[in-house]
Amino acid sequence: MCGIVGYIGHRDSQAILIEGLKKLEYRGYDSAGIAVFTKNGLEVKKAKGRLANLESELAGAPLEGSAGIGHTRWATHGKPSDVNSHPHTDNSSKFSVVHNGIIENYLGLKEELQAKGHVFVSETDTEVIAHLVADEYDGDIVAAVQRAVARMRGAYALGVLTEYEPDKLVAVRYASPLVIGIGEGENFIGSDIPAILEHTRNVFILNDGDMAILTRDGIELRDLTGNLISREIFHVDWDLVTAEKAGFDHFMLKEIYEQPKAYRDTMGARLNDTGNRVVLPELTMTEEDIRSIRNVHIVACGTAYHAGLVGKSVIEKLARIPVETDVASEYRYRAPIITKDTLVIVVSQSGETADTLAALREAQRCGARVLAITNVVGSSVAREANDVITTWAGPEIAVASTKAYTSQLIAFYLLGLYMAQVLGTVEDAVVSETITAMQALPEQVEAILEQAEVLKGIAEAVSTHDNLFFIGRGLDYAVAVEGSLKLKEISYIHSEAYAAGELKHGTLALIEEGIPVIALATQEELFEKTVSNIKEVKARGAHVIGVVNDGDVELAKSVDSTFAIPKTLALLTPALAVVPLQLLSYYASLARGNDVDKPRNLAKSVTVE
Repeated sequence: MCGIVGYIGHRDSQAILIEGLKKLEYRGYDSAGIAVFTKNGLEVKKAKGRLANLESELAGAPLEGSAGIGHTRWATHGKPSDVNSHPHTDNSSKFSVVHNGIIENYLGLKEELQAKGHVFVSETDTEVIAHLVADEYDGDIVAAVQRAVARMRGAYALGVLTEYEPDKLVAVRYASPLVIGIGEGENFIGSDIPAILEHTRNVFILNDGDMAILTRDGIELRDLTGNLISREIFHVDWDLVTAEKAGFDHFMLKEIYEQPKAYRDTMGARLNDTGNRVVLPELTMTEEDIRSIRNVHIVACGTAYHAGLVGKSVIEKLARIPVETDVASEYRYRAPIITKDTLVIVVSQSGETADTLAALREAQRCGARVLAITNVVGSSVAREANDVITTWAGPEIAVASTKAYTSQLIAFYLLGLYMAQVLGTVEDAVVSETITAMQALPEQVEAILEQAEVLKGIAEAVSTHDNLFFIGRGLDYAVAVEGSLKLKEISYIHSEAYAAGELKHGTLALIEEGIPVIALATQEELFEKTVSNIKEVKARGAHVIGVVNDGDVELAKSVDSTFAIPKTLALLTPALAVVPLQLLSYYASLARGNDVDKPRNLAKSVTVE
């Protein structure tokens, strides 16, 4: 996720672009840059790090002009650096592009353009767009952009300028957000409404496949084949704080609703064109390296550790390699048995978690290969690991992790399938079936989110209690642990998760009349066992809320209420079953009057041991 902004009008564009980027820095803060039409032509300034670094660069040498584009980056392709920052240009520096999204076929396009003599300077997928537009240009920037995007596959919101036509700013949206601000004698583009809200409250919200051609005096909307289209003007009556959250009351809720996009982006270019094989081009680990793995250690903290619990089941089931999971803060101190045939997988949203970094270094000291799953390109974990799978969830602002966790699950599914392909441990038909089911997950999450009001009612009832239990078996237990943590983190309700079969070994002593128990029962092979465990707590007076697969009518006979998730493969249910638990925690916290985004005593990134 990145932030883009653009301006064409009569005022100083640099100031407008910088202020707009400040409102979008929550979307990315690895680097920032602007391109402006000056008296010397199209000039670009960009800098690694926070936006303040770019401001310092511009303080002594401002870019003076009344049209420009800007970008704040959340790195996906290429580490954070000055050269990888946006805007990107072609070799002539006559074309400049800012981009939010992922171009899945950029490697093929890059090779084709290089064969024509184009020279690339960055590691990014975005630079391809600038070269492609330049290659297609024949005197009409609108037609050139249309031809360029017709050849691109992926997600993109674009702002495009060319020195040859300085009176135009071209914008395109496909699967990444983009709004057009309508002014008087000036017009704007932005990834999100806050970027332009200071200047106008009238906007066009572009749909997928919409193109906008902005001049100082007007805006023309077209589809990608050139046909004129119309969009209703949307008048923004939110205040700025609400606008930064895209109309949501809290960042956590916004991020829960962003999960379908995060699923799609993390899968992205990691599926082949026919959608029946996983490809992980970012790995340096060879097939022979994979065949040499004798055991896997998954090491992480908190929510990332809970993703690892799911990852353990995924890798063992698909690749048939034994997996251990460890809390990172304990890993070094138990003298783990690590050999050169051990693959250590470290998981960290921020890539800066101190305990996880220490575990990574210990594993490498012992000769193991380390693969990192992280959400931050260029983080310490990403730099130091031998291999990295980046989760493209985008910046996560709320302290309680939601979309970062579920993107980690997607990464584990991709890795497990890839290893299985190499090792031949599952049939091709199983790989294809699993990928097909994974591709359906985003729409299935959207279906769950449509039932948020149901979960709000359950949460408000739960919020009046001081104690609560989650139970489940197999993968349901892994999800129960994460659901319990979410509830504790933000509602401050004491909550525990138990493997349901363990209830009879002491936990039943804590069950009393009316206490809520959330029972997950999505694993068909363990369903009857789970029902028996549910009856044990019901017999002792518990109020049981069941999470079941859609179409299941049996569990309703044994519980007080149920919430159904869409049907998917048993292995993939965690990616769906956790979503209602996230919403349950959110609404319970809200009902108790807590600060949802900033729970007491907690920080987003834990950089101390």
